[in-house]
Amino acid sequence: MILIYTENWDGKFKKLTYELVSYGSELAKQLNTNVVALSIGMVEDAELKTLGKYGASKVISINNDKLNTFDTQTYSTIISQIAERESANTIIIANNNIGKAISPRLSAKLKAGLVSGVENLPTSIAPFTVQKKVFTGKAYANIVIKSDIKILTLFQNSFGIIEADKDIEIENYNPADINLGTTVLETHKAGGKLLLGDAEIVVSGGRGMKTAENWKPIEELAELLGAGTACSRPVSDEGWRPHDEHVGQTGKIIAPNLYFAFGISGAIQHLGGVSSSKCIVAVNTDKDAPIFEAANYGLIGDARTILPEMIAAITKLKNS
Repeated sequence: MILIYTENWDGKFKKLTYELVSYGSELAKQLNTNVVALSIGMVEDAELKTLGKYGASKVISINNDKLNTFDTQTYSTIISQIAERESANTIIIANNNIGKAISPRLSAKLKAGLVSGVENLPTSIAPFTVQKKVFTGKAYANIVIKSDIKILTLFQNSFGIIEADKDIEIENYNPADINLGTTVLETHKAGGKLLLGDAEIVVSGGRGMKTAENWKPIEELAELLGAGTACSRPVSDEGWRPHDEHVGQTGKIIAPNLYFAFGISGAIQHLGGVSSSKCIVAVNTDKDAPIFEAANYGLIGDARTILPEMIAAITKLKNS
């Protein structure tokens, strides 16, 4: 059986949850098994039932006031208890901050093999082999998991959402002896702004934008495309943009369908955070900038000049 730990935001599931369930549903076909989802928090039955649309046959719902605050020790204990109770041999979690906090504890508790940051289904079931990017996306590694229980963390926006309507059973469960630990990971809503991990399109800027005052076209293009905004580390270090927009090896790792890099040279640390993007469009004055080696499309020129022209062209296209 495949167990999927889902996340909700104010009682609503994020896009990444449906992606996780879709991934689990497709993997279940390979393993000839079924998918059980675990929901922790106050989520209405109508919302829980939406998981059946993507292939879950059962959802275990845990509503408890003691669990309103995320705690790595407590949550990992609960997930491991459910995994043992349901005889789960594969556990799937999002490859985000929460997943990175939970998965090592689960691995130790369940004596399970762990592969983080997968993007595709296993290339082989016997032996169980998964492929993941290594060396900041420059190579792939085929990793064989030999343990009876396996844990996979899935990159956001890497697999897609696949509908597979199933009748779903909802089971309310209340674990006994919940004792909160001391390690707490808090999440904060960014004032209605599109979260980078959920964005299918990201518009990003680097030092080539020269100053914070030149950022308006970045925001204008993002609004036009319904995209998230991001930046390179030097930009956040200078205080031009907030640190929660910093993408790269030392910031957020993202995998949008389309990534615009304006005035970003493409240091290896930055590419390590965006190399899983489906398509990269780079604009830079330096024809030898490393970003062009990773880009699907490149344009040599000043981002501050090209951005207004791009905005005008897209606006005209949308209005036609």
